[in-house]
Amino acid sequence: MHSALTRATEFASSLGISAPILLAPMAGACPVPLSAAVAAGGGMGACGALLMSPEQIKDWAGQMRAASNGAFQMNLWIPDPEPKRDSAHEAAWRAFLSRWGPEVPPDAADAPLHEFAAQYQAMLEAGPAAVSSIMGVYPPDMVAEMKARGITWMATVTTVAEARAARDAGADIIVAQGMEAGGHRGAFHAPDAATSLVGLFSLLPAVVDAVDLPVVATGGIADARGIAAALLLGASAVQIGTGFLRAPEAALNPAWSDAIGRAAPEDTIATAAFSGRLGRAIRTAYASAPDAPAPAPYPVQRALTGPMRAAAAKADNIDAMQAWAGQSARLAAAEPAQHIVTRLWQQSCKLLETRS
Repeated sequence: MHSALTRATEFASSLGISAPILLAPMAGACPVPLSAAVAAGGGMGACGALLMSPEQIKDWAGQMRAASNGAFQMNLWIPDPEPKRDSAHEAAWRAFLSRWGPEVPPDAADAPLHEFAAQYQAMLEAGPAAVSSIMGVYPPDMVAEMKARGITWMATVTTVAEARAARDAGADIIVAQGMEAGGHRGAFHAPDAATSLVGLFSLLPAVVDAVDLPVVATGGIADARGIAAALLLGASAVQIGTGFLRAPEAALNPAWSDAIGRAAPEDTIATAAFSGRLGRAIRTAYASAPDAPAPAPYPVQRALTGPMRAAAAKADNIDAMQAWAGQSARLAAAEPAQHIVTRLWQQSCKLLETRS
């Protein structure tokens, strides 16, 4: 058996799964049926818990266990520093957004975030196989509690320097996120997201060489060719987000799903216009509007765009929808997620076996 295939199957076994394919923990886009279907195919389910209260985190885990006995990860963002507010700039954004959706209330940007420490505690108490991080690393006291409970920590990084920092902070697994990935860039410092845009197949071997830890590849992987290539470059597994979003279990808005199915790599754009944090989305009219003000910082921008995003989702209006998508979006298959996992892994094995 090819060494890449051996490494991947042994890594999968260590996580209690049969296929080294992980669902990306996409906040707001990881319903239980999708995770359960990925687990049924032998992969690992996921929950992006950023937008959830502690009670919702516990409820998601309970529903997942009722639907599947498969392994899953839960993910939180490491909080950014408090944003600098600018009332005049926020007013300009409210005026601009009124052209794309409902009027934005003056106090919209004051909406509080869920308390990070409480979310984290609820996540640990839910007892996932793994906890993952993005936008930074967990502080030492949280890492110690995670280790004491025997929970694996998977740290998302976007550069070699971040990979080393995550290793030094105690991460068990490194998730190397290439710039091709849909959704938010995982840069530890928000300003770095736009200046450290490293493609996965440059980042991956560099991270593998830099840290003596298993590395999971993510970003722009949606078919067996991408999986096999990532494993040959040293990854122990892959993490797929956009590639699962057209599965019926994802229950995506039809306009978003259709746009993913049509998108060429150049039809996506890296933008902070939805949340204030750089993320990759379909190049829609709003996301590429030339006269938009500079984005406000996260989470101010996310709160300001909330009414527009909600109205666009309800109306299935792709022009103003937050339609995250990676550069390999067009490879996403509109078939059950369980079938996607089993098909991709079978095809990947065949590709790797021909090289042994």
